[in-house]
Amino acid sequence: MNFKTLLLSFCSVIFSQCQSQNEVKNALPKIETLDFKPEYLELIDSIEVKKELYVYASDEMKGREAGTENEALATDFLVEKYKDLEIKGAGENGDYLQAIPKGTFRAMEEVGHNVIAKIEGSEKPDEYVVISAHLDHVGEQYGEIFNGADDNGSGTIAILNIAKAFKKLEQKGFKPKRSLIFLHVTGEEKGLLGSKYYVENSWFPLGNTVANLNIDMIGRVDEKHQNQPNYLYLIGGTRLSKELGSIAEKLNENHFGLALDYTYDAPDHPERLYYRSDHYNFAKNNIPSIFFFNGIHEDYHKPTDTADKINYPLLTKRTQYVFAIAWELANRKERLKLD
Repeated sequence: MNFKTLLLSFCSVIFSQCQSQNEVKNALPKIETLDFKPEYLELIDSIEVKKELYVYASDEMKGREAGTENEALATDFLVEKYKDLEIKGAGENGDYLQAIPKGTFRAMEEVGHNVIAKIEGSEKPDEYVVISAHLDHVGEQYGEIFNGADDNGSGTIAILNIAKAFKKLEQKGFKPKRSLIFLHVTGEEKGLLGSKYYVENSWFPLGNTVANLNIDMIGRVDEKHQNQPNYLYLIGGTRLSKELGSIAEKLNENHFGLALDYTYDAPDHPERLYYRSDHYNFAKNNIPSIFFFNGIHEDYHKPTDTADKINYPLLTKRTQYVFAIAWELANRKERLKLD
């Protein structure tokens, strides 16, 4: 292919993608969001994000494989963090761990655990916004540790810092109207097992879940966006509730200016990513969901997915963005409308 043909082909692809993204945006209903205050963003600090991710994605965690003793290294870390934040476990007795019994799934031979924490709503405590991320990675292979800093240390630490921000607001007298569930699921790498178990054995009525915001890899930049890293892929956010998609667009327009990329949301996209992260188990149950994602990069599922390669300012900004959406959903007068 000569250069002129290659250039025309490249421009055609870019135009097609931009047109597709504009079509998604233009098809959404106009909506007004609540008064999310820019100073709330300062509650999520990049220094703390970096410090925690370096621990969570360290060799000491041994790759956090689900259903192994190394999974307990991750769950112990998370439980201690929530205790330090004085955020209670979501279980009846304040338990944080939801055990997945041995033998529940063939792919996970030993007992696994989800970690679930909760901030109770002030006005509608029986309606829930669930923020999820998978805590596991693929463990140790061929004598090497697969640290999974981006996959999914980035999502795990994002949730911790979102929880921290809501706790700080609560301490200042700004408690969310709806309850917030901080859900760290295991077994994603083995087939979305922890989220499947959660929705089938939820500690709360599943029909009272207003939305699921699922974070899976938000700390890196993929090849497509190397020259314009201020972006984020949104997957599934308009499929069950266009109102959810409108909220995400409006908050981004007001406060963040990210290039929201809907490429992977196309129903016929060959990667089929809509079906490949934990939000899907919520979506299957008619719960509006967004999967936040930075795309596949060269270190995906390799031992080279390490904490030193994370773009921490960008990870922090994306975390703040999910926090803003969660804040909006937790405080809106009416719950999301289903299409």
